[in-house]
Amino acid sequence: MATIRRCNYSTMSIASYLRLWLRFFYILHAVDASTAAQAKQVYIAYLGHRSSLDPSRIEAEHHQMLAAATGSDVAAKDALIYHYKHSFRGFAAKLSKDEASTISRMAGVLSNFPSKGRTLQTTRSWQFLDVEKETSININPNSPTSNYYLWLKAKFGRDVIIGLLDTGIWPESKSFQDDSLSPIPRRWNGICENGSQLNASHCNRKLIGARMYVKGYEQMFGPLNITATGEYLSARDKDGHGTHTSSTAAGNFVADANTYGFGNGTAKGGAPRGRISMYKTCWPVLPNPEGDNSVCTEADMLAALDDGIHDGVDLFSISIGNSNPQRIFSEDAIAIGAFHAILKGIAVFCSAGNDGPTAATAFNLAPWIVTVAATTIDRSFPSPAILGNGTVLKGESISPYKLGDQFYPLIFAGSAGMDNTDASQCLSSSLDPVKVKGKVVLCMRGQGTRVGKGREVLNAGGIAYILGNSPSNGREVSLDAYVLPGTAINADDTVIAQEYIRLCRNAQVKIVPATTVVGIKPAPVVAAFSSRGPNSLNPDIIKPDIAAPGVNIVAAWTKANSPTGLPSDHRRVAYNIISGTSMACPHAAGAGALLKNIHPTWSPAAIKSALMTTGKLVNNLNQPITSASGKEAGPFDFGSGEVNPIAAADPGLVYDAKLKDYLLFLCKVGYKSSEIKLITGKKLSCDPKPPSISDLNYPSVAVTNLKKFKTVTRTVTNVGSMGTYNVTVQAPPGISLEITPNTLQFGAQGERRRFKIKLRVSQSSKGKYVFGSYTWFDGAHVVRSPIVVKSR
Repeated sequence: MATIRRCNYSTMSIASYLRLWLRFFYILHAVDASTAAQAKQVYIAYLGHRSSLDPSRIEAEHHQMLAAATGSDVAAKDALIYHYKHSFRGFAAKLSKDEASTISRMAGVLSNFPSKGRTLQTTRSWQFLDVEKETSININPNSPTSNYYLWLKAKFGRDVIIGLLDTGIWPESKSFQDDSLSPIPRRWNGICENGSQLNASHCNRKLIGARMYVKGYEQMFGPLNITATGEYLSARDKDGHGTHTSSTAAGNFVADANTYGFGNGTAKGGAPRGRISMYKTCWPVLPNPEGDNSVCTEADMLAALDDGIHDGVDLFSISIGNSNPQRIFSEDAIAIGAFHAILKGIAVFCSAGNDGPTAATAFNLAPWIVTVAATTIDRSFPSPAILGNGTVLKGESISPYKLGDQFYPLIFAGSAGMDNTDASQCLSSSLDPVKVKGKVVLCMRGQGTRVGKGREVLNAGGIAYILGNSPSNGREVSLDAYVLPGTAINADDTVIAQEYIRLCRNAQVKIVPATTVVGIKPAPVVAAFSSRGPNSLNPDIIKPDIAAPGVNIVAAWTKANSPTGLPSDHRRVAYNIISGTSMACPHAAGAGALLKNIHPTWSPAAIKSALMTTGKLVNNLNQPITSASGKEAGPFDFGSGEVNPIAAADPGLVYDAKLKDYLLFLCKVGYKSSEIKLITGKKLSCDPKPPSISDLNYPSVAVTNLKKFKTVTRTVTNVGSMGTYNVTVQAPPGISLEITPNTLQFGAQGERRRFKIKLRVSQSSKGKYVFGSYTWFDGAHVVRSPIVVKSR
């Protein structure tokens, strides 16, 4: 632990004061779409496989079911919100509990569940991932002086179509220019839907599709208030989130992209020659004083997934989360849509959530989804805060505003509240202007938004703002373009600053203007906010699957919103720096798009396996990747490691999974044979007893109820050259682990080999998780799988 100096520059330990300041918690409010007071609400009836029925016959079937439940054809028509008819069968309708119960009892209905609301969860990041290794900086990929390695092999993701469910897109951004792109693939069936300030003319060879889905939202919250929100009744992006994620996944090359000069460089997506189709499913909720309250209803999202599969997207990137506890797969709209997507060969990437570092907070848990955690990159924006006693706090900031090169009065917000109340978190109208005017204010991270705290300081007459982080954030700070001079400091430095203020009657501080620095070590680090495992639904499937850059990412932004998102902030930027697993997801999806182009016949499971088994485990100091707390990261933090696109392009072996694998998984988690036939249209007997969940041909292994011993099986497919693979084992503590055979011989691509993993308890873990791994190696390819075990 660091020490601080007294006001007279002498040095003292702060150990005796730690207990005073180590109790700050970061609280995120999830949006629950339904309320008990509603007489009717939106339900989603999922009927499973579409078969060969004509869409009009499917609609007629839905209408008959609704008429029987509501009592008349007119009532059925009024209740209906969406038909799901292209890729699977189902409908969304506004129903009473009794009507919903009636439909639930009808033959052929797999599930009928309330539509809930879900929440939203790069100039250097791709270079940090080694996707671009250029001998000269040149944004023209056709230049003979460029040396882009993986990008050239993947043709820059050419013609791979990425569908995003998000807040929309700002089509005028340079990231979506269609320079050097070939004509739109003929297989594309999507449209650019006409709406408010967006029509077909705004689409091009980069942005080839744009649709909006608002019916579910409006049934839940009433008609969209365009006047109050400034929203567009179209796929145009008011918020900025969707523009950011789209450009991260597949934005074109844009030179000199930056936010107020910070992070300057060439912006680009993972698949810069790929195509984008935006499915706008997320809308603002009022009252919205902080400017960050958006909701994405499941009814709308399922309609978007149904259309996207039919439109012809090659993969989905979905940076949308869910509140805990997680619902079973047949009552989870994203899981349902994703399942039908993978049946069509469409990989689905989803964010893991921003509720970390608390355990068992990860969502998007279906085994057919690629669930993505967030990590840092090797770039920072240092803006030190120098205390009056000479102590330097390692602040970071992207505020464009600067204080003079001198010391200013410093106070803690906790002692500056109205009527002497605790205002430490600088929430709206909490600060006393008499106490704050002309001072720099230290506010604590917690409730409310980071940018909203800065605004509160400014409104109260403060001249600058320091954001203090709690122990749960560890060494990590998230940055924002504050509306006044400001910087953010880590948890240790926050304790030092608070103690300095407590001891010094006339505390002062100087804030050094921010700069951009690259090459920061260690990197990557797993973000504190990134949601963690274990899997709260099926702990024998490890989640998250993989990690990707998600902290302080530079990407395109809307011109309809400020960089802070605050309604009172009228600034505009072309590129913004934000953080979240929302930013990590399109990084992984962009990498997946490159693999799709290099290996067009690979299944979604093969793409997922390649990314997982080649994940990076060490940082740029060649040491194990850590979490923000400084502890070594494990499978519940970052799955199989950080995405490594170059290695993933040539993984050697993959753990492929076919439809039957997932159906046996559904059997094991409780679905009946009759239900599985409805889901897929195929017969599958769940008797005799199906294999355990641990036997799913997954690229990682988890056994969480190990009594004495257990054997699980895996099958690998050779996607490299002929050769021999030998296995090495790092057994979890207290577990004896044997793999047979321990050598696999391959004579050609496509050959499959099966092996067994025998686990035996040598010393009980007493209900705690222990971790290990096994790795196949042929002299060139490293194919690693993490192992998680919990024994009695």
